[in-house]
Amino acid sequence: MSTSSFDRRRFLRTTAVAGTAAASAVALGAPAHAGPAAAGPAAGGAARAGRRRTATAALRWFGTSGWRVDIGDRTLLVDPYLSRYDTGLFTGGQNPATRLTVDPSVIDPNVGRPENILVTHSHWDHLNDVPYIATVRSRARVFGTLTTYHLAAALDVPTGQLAPVKGGEVLDFGDYTVEVVASLHSRNRSWSVGYPGVRLARPPRPETIADLPEGDTLAYAVQVRNGPKLFFMGASDFVARNLAGLAPDVAMIAYPATDATADYLPRLMAALDRPAVVVPVHWDNFEVPLHNPPTQDGDPARFAAFVESVRRVSPRTRVIVPEYLTTYRF
Repeated sequence: MSTSSFDRRRFLRTTAVAGTAAASAVALGAPAHAGPAAAGPAAGGAARAGRRRTATAALRWFGTSGWRVDIGDRTLLVDPYLSRYDTGLFTGGQNPATRLTVDPSVIDPNVGRPENILVTHSHWDHLNDVPYIATVRSRARVFGTLTTYHLAAALDVPTGQLAPVKGGEVLDFGDYTVEVVASLHSRNRSWSVGYPGVRLARPPRPETIADLPEGDTLAYAVQVRNGPKLFFMGASDFVARNLAGLAPDVAMIAYPATDATADYLPRLMAALDRPAVVVPVHWDNFEVPLHNPPTQDGDPARFAAFVESVRRVSPRTRVIVPEYLTTYRF
């Protein structure tokens, strides 16, 4: 397991005087594949500039939009999906009847003992492993939509561990706060959503991936006390007005599989006030085992163009293309 460190105060000092992109890369201590940062002051606005930063957070990417976040000795997870079984999605035709499967051999070594799990929406590649983690690996509290609440309950998570949220909540956990943001799911090439639907009551026990509908979508802003603000997306659409004023330091933004959403990246970067660091997520093939470098979903040239577009839209933003289970410290 490798480690990358990002010290934003150092970033502000160094990039202000850096004459080359290479100098910025050395100052950040980021992996070589993260790409160069533009010289000049760091991105961001007044809301970001006034924060004190004496604390840090360590992040590890699980693939898809999944993360482990360690703040001191406390752990929270976002969309932790590690089982990564084949549904046919990347091999020519998905089978909706694919059985839900949990792989403890990859989950157990990587999730720690989380106290909270944040779920952006209820599709299998976000919710699949959550019931196991919340009942076998820990007694974590699970935050998500009402659909997530009912599906998790149907998968044997005690209701006392389930906390339905809808957007607008700001939850205080002492060392950090979590702001819940009402958001949107990405659109497919037919301008629709795969496995749409909500669950307004507890259904029969889900058995297949089709039994886990989207059920509305959330995003989360995690503010580390005296540390960075981290923004997590689970799908590639959003409501711009809901992001106003968040101004995260580090934004985990979802890679759009299609161009169905108009001006996705320019609008997103503007709404987030051009974060100092952007980490693309949900760009990998999540139906093959975890191995580095990650296997991309679709055309590598299209993903490379997306990364370059972030730099073009927000020249002072640093882009880090993550590797699996690598620690990034912000």
